[in-house]
Amino acid sequence: MALTPQQQAYLTSMGVTVWADQSAPDIVQPAPVTSDSVSPTPVAGFGGNPGASKTPSLNLDITSLDWTDLADMVSTCTACDLHTGRTQAVFGVGNQHADLLIVGEAPGAEEDRHGEPFVGRAGQLLNEMLRAIGLQRESVYIANILKCRPPNNRDPKPEEAEQCVAYLYQQIALLKPKLIVAVGRIAAQRLLKTDTALSKLRSKVHVLAETQTPFVVTYHPAYLLRAPLEKRKAWQDLLFVKKTLASTQ
Repeated sequence: MALTPQQQAYLTSMGVTVWADQSAPDIVQPAPVTSDSVSPTPVAGFGGNPGASKTPSLNLDITSLDWTDLADMVSTCTACDLHTGRTQAVFGVGNQHADLLIVGEAPGAEEDRHGEPFVGRAGQLLNEMLRAIGLQRESVYIANILKCRPPNNRDPKPEEAEQCVAYLYQQIALLKPKLIVAVGRIAAQRLLKTDTALSKLRSKVHVLAETQTPFVVTYHPAYLLRAPLEKRKAWQDLLFVKKTLASTQ
C-alpha cells in the first residue's frame, strides 16, 4: 500500500516500520445454523439472537429502541452491581451510520470520568491508528461490551458481560456496520465465545454469530502502550482492516 506523507507521519508517531501489504482476507465462516444446532439456552444472558435480547433487571425487550432511548436505558441500567460504582455509563461515541465499529472490553477510569470510550493515552493511540489507514475517529463508531467501569480497572466478570452485551447487540442492529474490529483479547474472546489466543485470532475475518457481521481482531491500544514492539503487528492488522473494509464496499 502506497502511503501518503500524512500516513507516514502517523505511523512514525506510533513507532511503526512500514512493510508490504498482506494477502487477501481469509474469511472464517461459522458453521451453518440449523434447527438441530440452535441451543434453547440463552447465550450471554440475553438469548443467542439479539432480536430476543432482554435486560434481566428490567425484563424489557430492547430491540425496538432507537439510539436515544437505548442510551437513556444504559444511563440508568442497574442490571449488575457495576452501576453502584460508576460515575456515569459509557454508551458509545461516533458516527451512527459508520461502516466500521470498534469494540473494546470496558471503560477505564478516564472513560468513566468523561463518559466516552477510549480517551486518554489509549484513545490518542487509537486515533493515530485510525488515521494511519485514512480514517477519523468521527467517521467510525466506538463502544465497549460493558458500559460501566469495573472497579480498579479489573477484567470484566463473565456475568457482568452477560448482563450488558445485549446493549452492544442493539447498537450493532442500529448501526449495521460493514465490519467490527474487536480490540484486545477479552473483547475478542467474549464476542467470539472462544478461549483461543488473540495471536491465533488475528489476520482472519470471523463472523459475529449474533449479527452475522464480519469481525476482525487486533491488540488493545493500552496493551500497545505497554508493549510497543507489538505495534508492528498492529500495523499489519490495520492493513488487514483497511483491505477487509474495502472488500465490503
